[in-house]
Amino acid sequence: MRISNEGTYPDCLNITRTVELGGLTKEQLIQKLQEYSILINEYGKRLLTNEKFTTSDIKYRLHTVELTVGNLGFLEGATTAQIFKKASELGLELCPLELGPYLRLKYLDQSEGDSRTSIQQHQAPTGSITIATAILTEDDDFPKGFYLRRINGELWLRGYIADDLHVWDPYDHFIFCLKKGLNK
Repeated sequence: MRISNEGTYPDCLNITRTVELGGLTKEQLIQKLQEYSILINEYGKRLLTNEKFTTSDIKYRLHTVELTVGNLGFLEGATTAQIFKKASELGLELCPLELGPYLRLKYLDQSEGDSRTSIQQHQAPTGSITIATAILTEDDDFPKGFYLRRINGELWLRGYIADDLHVWDPYDHFIFCLKKGLNK
């Protein structure tokens, strides 16, 4: 399901999910992704194998919300810092990095994206969903986080690169966590 840019969060169409995380080691989580035939790009592999990518030993649940950059009030687009600041003001939090693989394993019926990439170079691909997470390093050559995508029937967990000046399109989709106490 694609979300329109009509309305500003929380008074807009959005998608909420409850995701269980934790209980697997990093190696077990990677093996589970392989068991589900989930493809991972090189940036995603760099994130998964980095020492800063950690998993929780304890299982826990997160309540997430998916919405567009436009739903945050940015009808002309916005930088990552602007998006994250506005989301926080609206009661949303950044997600832990480990949410990416767990959400990919849960969300197996993602809609098909557009396989054309030449038109969208340096932009989020059509049909992708970026998971809002804290930036691990300011190094512009290191992946900033994960996004989910389905192309030609294959599910992907992909890492992405974006510098501080990158402007996200108003129709780009992001997933945030609901602040504790606001969970439904």
